[in-house]
Amino acid sequence: MTELVAADIGGTHARFALARLDDAGQVAALGDPVVMRCAEHASLQTAWETFGAAIGRPLPRAAAIAVAGPVAGDQLKLTNNPWVIRPGQVNEELGLDAHVLVNDFEAVAYAVGAFGADAFRHICGPDRPLPDTGTISVLGPGTGLGVGLLVKRGGDDWQVLPTEGSHGDFSPVDALDDAILAHFRRRFGRVSTERVVCGPGLADIHAALASLENRTVQPMDDKTLWSLALSGDDRLAAAALDRFAQALGTFAGNIALAHGAGGVVIGGGLGARLADHLPRSGFAGRFAAKGRFGTLMRSLPVKLITHPQPGLFGAAAAFGRKPR
Repeated sequence: MTELVAADIGGTHARFALARLDDAGQVAALGDPVVMRCAEHASLQTAWETFGAAIGRPLPRAAAIAVAGPVAGDQLKLTNNPWVIRPGQVNEELGLDAHVLVNDFEAVAYAVGAFGADAFRHICGPDRPLPDTGTISVLGPGTGLGVGLLVKRGGDDWQVLPTEGSHGDFSPVDALDDAILAHFRRRFGRVSTERVVCGPGLADIHAALASLENRTVQPMDDKTLWSLALSGDDRLAAAALDRFAQALGTFAGNIALAHGAGGVVIGGGLGARLADHLPRSGFAGRFAAKGRFGTLMRSLPVKLITHPQPGLFGAAAAFGRKPR
C-alpha cells in the first residue's frame, strides 16, 4: 500500500487530499479534500504547508499533482493562476521522494479510465456504457476549459494523452454566435473557445446579449450571475446560460470528431453544476449538428462525471500508472 498526497491546482481553487494506492497501483482510498483559494496563497509550497497544518500530521513523501496548464519545460506557468511550478525543484520544496505532475484534464482522463460505470450520468446519445476500446474525449469548463484524450485497448489496457484543445479558435454557428464572437473580439482580440466556454465567459456572453437588446445590466460577480442563470430567475442570465450550453455542445462535438471518439465525458469544475441543465438545453442539438456526420454524432454516448473530486482521484491514479 502506497500513501501519497493528491493535489488538483486549478485557476481558482487548489484541492489537496491524502490517497492510498493498492499494490497494483489502483486507487484504494481518497480522503476528504481540503480546498483553498489560490489567490490567498503565494505559491504551491505555501498552500502545501497549509494543507499539512490542516490535517495535523506529517505528509507522505510522495505526491501526484495536477495543474491547469501544459506540463512541459523547466518552469510551469498555469493558464489562469499566477503560481509558477519548477518541476526540478518540487521534491526539495515539498519534502518529497517521488512525485508526478500531470495536466489537470489529463488527471480527469485518468479518473475516467479508472472509474466504473456508476461514476457517470447520461447526458445525451444512446444510454449505454462508454466503449471498452477506442478513444474517449474528456472535456469540461471551470475557470478555464480543459481537454484530455483517453485511449482504451480493452480492460485495464489504456493510456491518457494530454491536450490543449480548448485554445483553438471559437467557432460560431449562427448569427447570435457571430455577435457574441464580435463582443469577445473587441475585448480580447483573438478568441479561443476557452474564452467563451468557461466560468468567467458567462459574464461576457451575458454582456453581449444585453448589448444586442440595448439593455443596461447591473454589474455582478460571476457567482451571482451563475446562480441567477441556473435558477432561471433572470431571463437574460438564463439566455446567456443556454448560449453557453450550446457553445459547449458545439465544442464537444468538434473535439469528438477530431479525436475519432467513441464516447464523450464532461467534467470540470462547472460540470456538476450543469448536470441538470445540459440534458434540457441546446447542448445535444449542437453536439450532433455536424452536417453529414450528424448520424455518427447521435450514435455517441455523452456522459457527465458524478464523482465529486475527479481531479484528485485522477492525479492519484496517474501516480500508479506513470513512470516516476
